[in-house]
Amino acid sequence: MSHITYNKEWREAQQALADLFENEKPPEAQKPEKDKVAFFQFLATMYIKYIQILRKLEACYDQIVHPQKRLVLRNVLDGVLGRLLELKQEMVDLECLEYHFFDDILSDLKLTPNDVEMPIPKYFVLEQEKNLRARQQLLGQILAKMGPSEKEEKAAEVKMSLEEAIRLVQVQERARQGRLRAKFMREIREQEEKSRQDATRGAPTLDPVDAAVRIQKLWRGVMIRRKVTRLRDDEFVWLGMNPPAQFLTAKKSTAQVHALKVQDMRRVTQSMHRQEYDQALVTIKEKLRETEGPDMKETMQDQIRQWFLECRDATGKFPDYPDGEEGSAELFKQKSVAELERELKEKEEGGGKGKGGKKGKKGGKSGGKKGKDAKGKKGGKGKKGKKDDDDDEGLKMKESKFTGDIGRAMQEYESIWKLRDESDNFQQKHDSELIKEAKRVEVEREIRQQVDELMRQELQNLKVAIDKEKVRKGKKSGKKKKGKKGKKSGKKGKKGKKEKDLTPDSTIEELFEELVMNGIIKKVPKVSMADYEGEYNYLGTTLKQANLEPMPSLADVRRTVSELACLPMGSEVVHKSAPLVKSLLLAGPSGIGKKMLVHAICTETGANLFDLSATNLAGKYPGKDGLRRLMHLIFKVGRALQPSVFLIDDCDKMFKKKIPKSDTSDPKRLKKELPKAMKNVKAEDRLLLVGCSRSPWEADVKPFCSLYQRILLIPRPDYASRHLIWRRLLAKHNGIITGALDVSTLAKVTDGNTMGQIKLCCEEILTERRLAQMAKRPLTTQEFIPVIARREFVHSEEEEAFKKWYNKTPLGKKRAKAIAADEEEAQGGGKGKGKGKGKGGKKGKKK
Repeated sequence: MSHITYNKEWREAQQALADLFENEKPPEAQKPEKDKVAFFQFLATMYIKYIQILRKLEACYDQIVHPQKRLVLRNVLDGVLGRLLELKQEMVDLECLEYHFFDDILSDLKLTPNDVEMPIPKYFVLEQEKNLRARQQLLGQILAKMGPSEKEEKAAEVKMSLEEAIRLVQVQERARQGRLRAKFMREIREQEEKSRQDATRGAPTLDPVDAAVRIQKLWRGVMIRRKVTRLRDDEFVWLGMNPPAQFLTAKKSTAQVHALKVQDMRRVTQSMHRQEYDQALVTIKEKLRETEGPDMKETMQDQIRQWFLECRDATGKFPDYPDGEEGSAELFKQKSVAELERELKEKEEGGGKGKGGKKGKKGGKSGGKKGKDAKGKKGGKGKKGKKDDDDDEGLKMKESKFTGDIGRAMQEYESIWKLRDESDNFQQKHDSELIKEAKRVEVEREIRQQVDELMRQELQNLKVAIDKEKVRKGKKSGKKKKGKKGKKSGKKGKKGKKEKDLTPDSTIEELFEELVMNGIIKKVPKVSMADYEGEYNYLGTTLKQANLEPMPSLADVRRTVSELACLPMGSEVVHKSAPLVKSLLLAGPSGIGKKMLVHAICTETGANLFDLSATNLAGKYPGKDGLRRLMHLIFKVGRALQPSVFLIDDCDKMFKKKIPKSDTSDPKRLKKELPKAMKNVKAEDRLLLVGCSRSPWEADVKPFCSLYQRILLIPRPDYASRHLIWRRLLAKHNGIITGALDVSTLAKVTDGNTMGQIKLCCEEILTERRLAQMAKRPLTTQEFIPVIARREFVHSEEEEAFKKWYNKTPLGKKRAKAIAADEEEAQGGGKGKGKGKGKGGKKGKKK
């Protein structure tokens, strides 16, 4: 797309954001909402609209090449990302659920699920591409030094005796010879039959014209049948009964390939324009310092000298020079009307201050306390207190940390870019005038600091020469003593907080190499979050209205993992102010894609993967000292090369009550040290602990749930998700879907199978040999049935065990309490309220 298209899209996103910003008010100005359902609808509508705005802003930031526009876009984008995460947290607190369903809102807004698919900004990886490439290169070199791992060697070796190998070769060779002999004998029989028929039939008597007509008839029939088949297939695609051609194969069309090339070219142009912009920042600043610097310096000195004289004429002596950070800039700062009025009021109030005023203050304070205590006591027991509580009831949005940043970025867009004429800037390079305006302020600040030093000395000389003022020695000594005391106390305070560095002489590269050599840092396979296939749940709200708890679909899982892990981990600005997520637990049956989600988090954010699973740590860093070193290394390297993800597979074993003697991996090794270390993780540290569990009910619930802040239960895929998974996996493995292969039947037959089991089925059937026969023998449904029958299913008992365990988690308990409270309120809420009022009234009367 062109520059004009992206500028137009940015304009539309800013307009939508301005309309949405009207609902963003501080909690004091909001009207409380007593209906919980209506409040959730309000939050969910804002959430969906923010996702739409985020999608447009992300596309604009990824493709706009103007460097100064991209700076404004980045501020808006980070603000919208943070606000989106805040709304998500508010919905979780309101519903006590990690998954939310918006099908009714989407139908009201006339949107499709694809319109609200959570985008993961590409700048998470693109802006640190050089560092990631260098890190991957270093990781590859270290792994090449180590050679193939033990697991790979074991997989490569096939244990077979010589007799078995000879027997296998003999069987294959005899089968090959038998096939050839059968083929040869069939050809002989066909030839003999043909010669016998020719002998009995005699010479052909058909006229050449009639023969040509017959050939034409047969050929026209073939052509018409082909045309009808093609038209029928096109009609089925148009009606939605068959998938389009791009879904049948994994190959991209020429238009898609061309669009991707154009996007890459625009990114190259972005980097070139950014380099030019950075260079222009330096050159323009130097030019301003040379051309306008002397005039600025002279003007400032004249203004300050004039201030010296005016103050001496007014007071009879020279004033004290301002010591603030701004220096003399505070004297000539232009004040608004509101600031001037505030200063006049303070002067008027300051004139009446005295002993009586101080007493009045004290009295006011004590009176305020008494009044507060009295009110509190009355409010706790009497009728008035109950009335005040009723007035305060209601739901409001919490105060946001990102609306200020969004507002400033919007104001900058309105003042600079909305109506700016760029008809002469076809290549979308930087604007020199804007750089001059910004750099002029910096040059002025630097020159003012120099002028302040000079004029402070000049003022001191004037005071000594004219006012005969001398500097007292006592004040100097007093200041020195105070400074010394402050330094000492500061040192004492820092001693307690300082942590001991166990590896002071080692560089981060050396520590990184050590962890790679020990197999702690793993190479991450490239998996995008979009590869985790799943269909949207279209009946979530309908089931909730029928008092049934809906199970999330795999699309809901994908969106929630993106919100909790990818979006905050990718941006340092967002991670500092957004709701902090330190740890995440993925619980679900085997093969559901838990590790795939972890790899997708690392791929989308460019994070390092630290494998802290018990089987991986077995025999490494033994003893207490070894454990201390291990914890020190992973957190030191993780913070230095953030973002970082710590993975623990089968994490429930860490909190098991009894571990079998056959398990030599010592899964409880990190049970004490890891929770302590995770408590020290701050908002500045982009570190995330991810645990994967197939049987979480085997762990002790309380310590298990205290370590993992957020818990996601991943269910088995529903019919719609299985249908989508089959289509995508068949296309990915170069299989062609025809009328002989009924994907709907495969989706029904695999009810209870996970994504991993379906993938294994495709790999087992779609071998190179079978793909070579695809043109003559298309795929059929019957081929997959025996393979599916051999796979393990997720039974309903196992799914119920996951649900029962989740109800014991903190959020599950909150959800159960909320449901019980809603049911009580629906059945007999009026009676309960009446009783409460009566009690409050009696207590108030007694008092």
